[in-house]
Formats: sequence, C-alpha cells, structure tokens
Amino acid sequence: MMARFPLISVLLPTLAAAVLASASAALGQPGLPPELQVRAALDEHPLVRAAIARVQAARADDEALRVGPHEFSLTTSVIQRTVDRDGRYAEFDTALSRPIRLPGKARLDRQAGASGIEAAQNRMEDARHQAALLLADYWWDWLGASAEEQIDRQATENLERSLSSIRRRAEQRDAAPMEVDQAEAALSVARLQVQQSAGRAAIAKARLQAQFPGLVLPSAPGDLPLPELPQASLAELRRLVIERSHEVGAAKAEADRLQALADRAGRDRIADPSIGVRAFSERGGAETGLGLIATIPLGGRHRSALADRASGEAAAAAAEATAVGFDVQEMADTDVVSADTAWQAWLRSRDGAKAQVAAVLKMRKGYDLGAIDLADLLLSERQTQDMFRSEVQARTAALRAITRILIDSHSIWIGDDL
Repeated sequence: MMARFPLISVLLPTLAAAVLASASAALGQPGLPPELQVRAALDEHPLVRAAIARVQAARADDEALRVGPHEFSLTTSVIQRTVDRDGRYAEFDTALSRPIRLPGKARLDRQAGASGIEAAQNRMEDARHQAALLLADYWWDWLGASAEEQIDRQATENLERSLSSIRRRAEQRDAAPMEVDQAEAALSVARLQVQQSAGRAAIAKARLQAQFPGLVLPSAPGDLPLPELPQASLAELRRLVIERSHEVGAAKAEADRLQALADRAGRDRIADPSIGVRAFSERGGAETGLGLIATIPLGGRHRSALADRASGEAAAAAAEATAVGFDVQEMADTDVVSADTAWQAWLRSRDGAKAQVAAVLKMRKGYDLGAIDLADLLLSERQTQDMFRSEVQARTAALRAITRILIDSHSIWIGDDL
C-alpha cells in the first residue's frame, strides 16, 4: 500500500487558522518589520537623503530671494592729467550705487521662496513615501515566496518518502513499474517548484538588502501572517490618501512658486532703478563735486518675452497640479478596490483550500480501499498542493494591498503624527 502523503496534516493547522480568522481591529499590519527599524531605513535611503538635501537648497534659495539679487557697486578711477602750459593734476572719480527693488517685487520674491521650501518639503515626504512602498513590496515578495517554498519543500519531502515506499512495493511486485514512473514524475515537478519559489525568495531578500542595507533582516523570514483589515474603514482610508498626499502638496506649491515668479517677471517689465552717490575731484582739487546719481534701464522686448515665458510655465504648472490631483484620486480609488478585492479573493481561496482538503482525504480513503488509481491520487495531491500555494499567493496579495493603502494614507511608517 502506498504511504500516505502527510502534506495536509502538516499544513492543515495553518489553513484551520485562516478558516477561523476574522477581521482584526488593529490599525497596523501584522508580519511587517519593526516600526523604528523601518523609519530609520527609510531615512537612510539615498532618494530620501537627496530630497532632504534639496530642502536645504530650497531654504538657501529662499534666503537669496528674500535679500534680493541687488548688491552695491563701487566704481572709481584715479588719474593723472597733464594740461599744456598748465601743468599736471591728480584727479579721481568715485560712484557708489545699488539697484532698488520696486514696490511689490520683494513680496513676490518672498512668496516664491516660501513656496519653494514647501514644494521641496513635500517632495521629501513623497520620496519617503515611495521608499516605503518599495520596502513593503520587497518585504511581501520575500515572505510570500518563502511561504510557497515551505509548502513546496514539504510536498517534495512527502513525495520522496512515498517514492521510496512505491519502489519497495514494486520490488515485491505489489506495485506496477508505471506507478514508480508516475511518482518520480510528480517528485520532479515538486522539486522544480521548490527551486522556483526559493529563487524568488532569494531575489526578494537580495533586493531588500540592496535597497535598505540598514534594515536588519532575520536569517529566515517569519511565517506569512493572516491579513487583517484595518480598524478604519476603507472609505476613511481613501479620504486620508487624498488629504495627506504630498504629491498634491508638492504640485500645488510648485504651481504657487511659478505663479509668484510669473508675477515677478511681469513687474520686471519695468526694471529696477539704481540709486547712488558720486564724488569727484578735478584739476588737483580746484574743482570738486558730490551728488546723487540714478540709473534706470529701459525695458524692451526681451523683458516682455521673459514675462510671457514665465506666465506660460505658471499656467502649465497649475494644469499639472490638477493632473496630479486626478492621479492621487485614482490611486486612492485603486487602493480601496485592490484591498477589498484582494481580501475577498483570499477568503475565497481559504474556502477552496478547505474544500480541497476534504476531497483529498476522500481520495486517500479510496486509494487505500483499492477503488482509486495512483494517478488519480497523485493528481488530487498535486491539486491540494496547488490550492495551498494559491491560498498563500492570495494571502500575500491581500497583505500587500492592505499595507499599500495604509502607507498611502500615512497610517503606518510615514507621517509626522506617528
């Protein structure tokens, strides 16, 4: 008689837990790495550090805009003049001047600088957001593939024991040689699946280590947890995704900055005058002077073209900000649909695995009684393994989708209120 396949007895406790599990009231998601480690790893990601540096650059740009581009200019000359039949004279001419921003321009410069800081800060937070999504994806890739590998390895071990039993029976002429071939073929398929799932797990771990070297990874991943719907409703999380979006904040701030610069360029059609003082001495001091000087550039077509270009860029930024708002609304809707459908799909896969367990137990009983061929039993065992793998895949997809909406709504890992 063929040895029983213990795959179901090994994995049934996990399935039973999934069958009996209900939605959790916890806000967070089980199975994720420690919060403090994640936040530290995100802060050390190169894209986040680059965004932080750009915030510092925006602050420096804001300071430059506040003080303005104008500086004092000193012009001086010292000469020796020789006049026929009159002698030589020492003379000098000195002028100190500085352009002055016309009324309203300084206010627009301050607005542009402040909006630039706001845009850079929002981009920095969005960079942390994108890094968090990347970490979560690689993390669930690792845990999901490792869970599949565990199932595949257990199935392989079961088939190896069964193949040994069938070979002994064949030697005793209690089993046909074809049954040995069938068991060997099933074992080859199972070993292939082990290699594939192990490869996916190794790749996911390598990606995690490459992208987030500061995140301490265990030597082996933990068990793949059961999905838990967050305490907040999906509709509430959708609202938070839109409300807390740094993409929208960055786009609006950038549009405000370019609009302030466009208004500033419009005012620059009238150039800033330069005001200063001039002192001179001629003919060895016989003639001296001290007075005020003013220089007023006369704007032309070049300034008008620059103002038109700035106005066009501001209009484009405003349209892009609206488009970003559409994108974020689409993302929020997609997050809700993905989380709900992935959760429902996992529930269906859980029920399917339960039904498959009942079916394979009946097939085993039939094989023991001689009413079922080995090929039929192997097929049923393979279907059971595939059902468990499908449940793991559905569970991973649900965990991934729920984690994504929690990150997009700034409910975990990112956000100043955490």
